[in-house]
Amino acid sequence: MLSTFELKKNGTSLQTEIIAGISSFLATSYIIVVNPTILSQAGMPFSGVLTATVMVAFFSSLMMGLYARNPIIVAPGMGLNAFFTYSAVLGMGIPWPVALGAVFWSGVVFLLLSLFNVRMLILKAIPRPLRYAIAAGIGLYITLIGFANADFIVANPTTILGFGTLTPTLLTFLAGLLVTAVLLTRHVKGGILFGILFTTLAAYPIGRWWGGQTAEGVQTIVNWQGFFAAPDFSLLLQLDFVNSLQWAIVPVIFAFLFTDMFDSISTFVGLAEAANLLDEQGEPKHVKRSLLTDAVATTLAGLVGSSPGTAYIESAVGIEEGGRTGLTAIVGAVLFLPFLFLAPLLSVVPAIATAPALVLVGVFMVRPVVKVNWLQLDEAIPAFMAMVLIPFTYSITQGIIWGFLSYTALKLANGKKSELTLALLLIDIFCILALIV
Repeated sequence: MLSTFELKKNGTSLQTEIIAGISSFLATSYIIVVNPTILSQAGMPFSGVLTATVMVAFFSSLMMGLYARNPIIVAPGMGLNAFFTYSAVLGMGIPWPVALGAVFWSGVVFLLLSLFNVRMLILKAIPRPLRYAIAAGIGLYITLIGFANADFIVANPTTILGFGTLTPTLLTFLAGLLVTAVLLTRHVKGGILFGILFTTLAAYPIGRWWGGQTAEGVQTIVNWQGFFAAPDFSLLLQLDFVNSLQWAIVPVIFAFLFTDMFDSISTFVGLAEAANLLDEQGEPKHVKRSLLTDAVATTLAGLVGSSPGTAYIESAVGIEEGGRTGLTAIVGAVLFLPFLFLAPLLSVVPAIATAPALVLVGVFMVRPVVKVNWLQLDEAIPAFMAMVLIPFTYSITQGIIWGFLSYTALKLANGKKSELTLALLLIDIFCILALIV
């Protein structure tokens, strides 16, 4: 089996691949806690989402390793889970089973686009400045959610938003943010996960682990059921296949599809360039198989009860350790499995413990914005619109819509209609329909 991965040809070894897999797992494992924390706010059971998260991460990363043979971890994506909870369910009032159906159908469409190679036509139709800006906007959106969860940023009738009060909870968040930031700047593997652990322990003195008192006045842990429990498969096949195909849900399916597809494509391209994982033509290795894996991850997520799966840019940590083949992804996949049985332990992690992770994940996601040519205003203005409207409207969809429409309008106004492709105009039509709906 090892011969399949051509370790010597790729300049690596079994030991290197194992170390790289452990490193990538530590860099991405925060999603095991963060994803259930976010999706549980949509009314879904924490333990059920945790089980779904691990299942998506395990099977998708395993497929990435065995089928696509790339050293990339696949798991439920940040930004996609935020859109699921805060935009689709809480913002638009869509029941979570219907939202899961939207995830599933977006995965099916992504799968078809990947099989028939249409995704590359769509990719070429999306202006690069908008790709970079949308990634940055989603990063700011996630950061805003993190600050809001910690009450660092609160609603203010005078100034719209304002700074919260220095409570013990907020001070605990700030301590966790500082520690996590220090761990990341010192390049500690698993720094985000260790930051979550530190903030959880720091929350103990302020009672964030506790949920009331017994008759004798002794505090008790919220829903404490011990350290281990059998996996919770209650969300398996709970998606609403039929109602998720309503016309009103099409914009949600499109948003999942768009965000997932371009996030995964940009991740594959970025990692391939950074690690020289390129074929003879200079294209990312096994990109079609990798995108198929990403599409399967999203389809699987809808079936098991999670937001869409996607390739993780944090896989760069393992690649920096020398990971060059699918063995890296396989090792990472196997390390997710034990967490199927740790839902009771992880359920005591308070929201302020994951808030620093949300804030700092935004740092990684805004990196592409430096690639925008801010001096070319007919591209800079649409990029800016997309980037700021995602957090300002609290909607990834609105940022995408106005980014595309403003790009098209400015190109037409400046006599540059030759830069507008038919595929881009079709996307504009979908954007207008989304506004009308």
